[in-house]
Amino acid sequence: MAESTEQEQSNQTHQRLQEVTQLLEQGMFVRVRRMLEDMEPEDTAHLLEASPPKGRLVLWQLTDPEDQGEILDELSEDVKDGIMVRMAPDQLAAATEGMETDDVAYLLRSLPQDVSQDVLAQMDSQDRTRVQQALSYPEESAGGIMNTDVVTIRDDVTVDVVLRYLRMRGELPDTTDTLYVIDPNGRLIGNLPISALLVNQPDVAIADIMEDPDEAISVTMDDGDVAHLFERRNWVSAPVVDERNHLVGRITIDDVVDIIREDAEHSMMSMAGLDDEEDTFAPAFKSARRRSIWLGINVLAALTAASVSNMFEGTLDKMAAIAVLMTIVPSMGGVAGNQTVALVIRGLAVGHIGDSNTRWLLAKEATVGLMNGLIWSAIIGGIVVVWKGSIELGLIISGAMLVNLFIAGIAGVAIPTLLKKYNIDPALAGGMALTTITDVVGLLAFLGLATLFIT
Repeated sequence: MAESTEQEQSNQTHQRLQEVTQLLEQGMFVRVRRMLEDMEPEDTAHLLEASPPKGRLVLWQLTDPEDQGEILDELSEDVKDGIMVRMAPDQLAAATEGMETDDVAYLLRSLPQDVSQDVLAQMDSQDRTRVQQALSYPEESAGGIMNTDVVTIRDDVTVDVVLRYLRMRGELPDTTDTLYVIDPNGRLIGNLPISALLVNQPDVAIADIMEDPDEAISVTMDDGDVAHLFERRNWVSAPVVDERNHLVGRITIDDVVDIIREDAEHSMMSMAGLDDEEDTFAPAFKSARRRSIWLGINVLAALTAASVSNMFEGTLDKMAAIAVLMTIVPSMGGVAGNQTVALVIRGLAVGHIGDSNTRWLLAKEATVGLMNGLIWSAIIGGIVVVWKGSIELGLIISGAMLVNLFIAGIAGVAIPTLLKKYNIDPALAGGMALTTITDVVGLLAFLGLATLFIT
């Protein structure tokens, strides 16, 4: 059902893009503007991302300035940066008006320092102070993603007083499910769910119905750890406190969904050596430059494996069957190792793997590699004996297969955990490092055994 809905949305986007493109070619800009005004900001952002650069800039000029802040917030980083560099500071300041603090901070972090300062200068003093506070925290921390617009109350008042206060405010921040109770010094002392206000009598004291504060989030906590907490606790929102337990903001589920989506996209794209925020319709030169770095690294890995084959050139010249079969062992090792790498990267990402259980996991995956090695070495060896009519060749490929699958299991655990330990993204470098090792070990084992026992 979800896949069907997603496909329908995709089809609608492409139909809309085709219609908009035709209208732009016909010069019917007023009609395009009206279409954009009827669309939600996230749909407009989707349309912009699906448009080539030239049409994208025209579309942006036709969007409603009052919606531009929300549209920017929905765009991928590359697309957003390409649009923002063409906007004047006063336009950017106007676009961010009414946006949540964390979203404004996210936009300004993409700008050069001097430009972001110009934008801040265009804001009113209250908004500027809030945004500067958010910018003072690291981008991938709780402080960097929190929203400072929080409703706080005291514990020495009644339900009736709180209800009158909320009516005076007129509206609540989005995704407000809880009010936070603070002491006179601004320290968090309790939570009051909105539902509690609805089911209690007006004269009941807040101190009697407030709950002990949930596990408050430290302002310095990594955003990935924040996402894990939300997942485990099923939170809709959570308070953020500083080192003295002063309430400084809150994080809501919509921010956490963004983190989870970005992490997933990062892992998927990193495995191919790509930036997760790369624009699909970026200029060819820009895309080629980015990808060439990863291709260059891959060439070095391939040359390393080729150098192993070169060491056994004499063996390959003497027996053509070895050349035919030599790719099987590295391929099987690569597949088995990448299965383990994917499992370990996921475990590291969700916090399941740490120093306490790495050795156990290493032993387990080594055992899995040994078991698979025994099974598939027997199968492949038997096939080679029947195919090539050589028992010696069958035994050699079986031995090489067993060695490589065993090493692949060990490397599949060791590589991601070591990369993580040295603050290198396992998703970015793990697969390539694993493939290099299984290629080298597979070729070395197969050609080495062939040299010893056949040639």
